Amino acid sequence: MGEFDLIARYFTRKPARAALGVGDDCALLQPRPGTQLAISSDMLVEGRHFLSTVNPAFLGHKALAVNLSDLAACGAEPLAFTLALSLPQADPAWLEPFSRGLLALADTHGCELVGGDTTRGPLNICITVFGEVPVVGGRSQALLRSGARAGDDIYVSGSLGDARLALEVFRGKLSVPEAVFAQARVRMEQPTPRVALGLALRGVASAAVDVSDGLLGDLGHVLKASGVGARIDTALAITLMATRAEALASAGGFSEQHGLAFVLAGGDDYELVFTAAPSARDAVAAASRAAQTTVTRIGQVEAEAGLRMVDAQGAVLDKSYASFDHFA
Repeated sequence: MGEFDLIARYFTRKPARAALGVGDDCALLQPRPGTQLAISSDMLVEGRHFLSTVNPAFLGHKALAVNLSDLAACGAEPLAFTLALSLPQADPAWLEPFSRGLLALADTHGCELVGGDTTRGPLNICITVFGEVPVVGGRSQALLRSGARAGDDIYVSGSLGDARLALEVFRGKLSVPEAVFAQARVRMEQPTPRVALGLALRGVASAAVDVSDGLLGDLGHVLKASGVGARIDTALAITLMATRAEALASAGGFSEQHGLAFVLAGGDDYELVFTAAPSARDAVAAASRAAQTTVTRIGQVEAEAGLRMVDAQGAVLDKSYASFDHFA
């Protein structure tokens, strides 16, 4: 199968919202009047971002999900995406489920594939996603990292730490019952981009970022961009791990400290951490209901620079957690 046969068979569809899709040197997008384009790229490299044994359908899902998560953090509505794909070989047994998983999630969010590139080489997936953000009265409604203010509440969507638990089981460093592993593995291999929540938080959240490298590290980007600090209640944060209770009950080397480390710095969660004024608590709750996504208030933005973690009694914890960094 040649390059262009591969593209035609697995990745070519009739354009829906795009003015021109796959087949020309460039795609053509026509944003709706009164909107801005939100653009983000993410790369997935075999051995770094995913295991060689992963189900190709799950990999297709995740490749797009991590990009949609960036749009969610910006409060952007998905529009289209491009796919750059490096493959060791054109294997239909791999390409069919990969494209199926990729395009199923694309259809769920109305985000169409409009172009890209294919080449022979080590397995490497790079997606660039495009979204729309309204401009109202000359002001963009995009959620940014730079809007947090002292006194704002800090929230996290969904659950954290479960993907890291699954990774540690894969690595042979932890042992948990199969049912616990299966639940955590879904979070690792098929994350849910919180697009609906991001849209519902426009005009409500003061700042937002998606949790890809770990809660503390990604929240740190918000604090730096906003010129503020924060206090995190670790007793609330630890409740974000959906599989913690089952993992603790089953022993196998898992401890409360494992759970806290996984939640604070585990990464690969693709949830949203966002800030909002205390006066917006009812609006945050309404956004949570509208998006059918739970949110948990875990701390507060403070004027003093730095990120402080406190226990249930309010005592500051003298411990650090390093989030993921490709070049650290």
